[in-house]
Amino acid sequence: MGTSNDSFRAIADPTRREILRLLAKREMTAGELADHFETSKPTLSHHFAVLREAELITSRREGPTIWYTLNTTVLQDFVTWALELGAGRGRKR
Repeated sequence: MGTSNDSFRAIADPTRREILRLLAKREMTAGELADHFETSKPTLSHHFAVLREAELITSRREGPTIWYTLNTTVLQDFVTWALELGAGRGRKR
């Protein structure tokens, strides 16, 4: 898994949280995701890169099309870790 700092950085931005929410429903192309936002393609590409770096999403290319998928295993691991941290069980003794 990417570092917890990568994950926190990735989910700190509302646009990236919305990308994750959309991908929780189904795999989507970059174009389909772009249709949900009023932002430039380079800005969205940056958001995708941050989410990939944190390993919260994966991508695959089919010809000119890039498909994005939520990496549910990493996301579940991160949520579990965050909940344990919040409950005080993530502390080293």
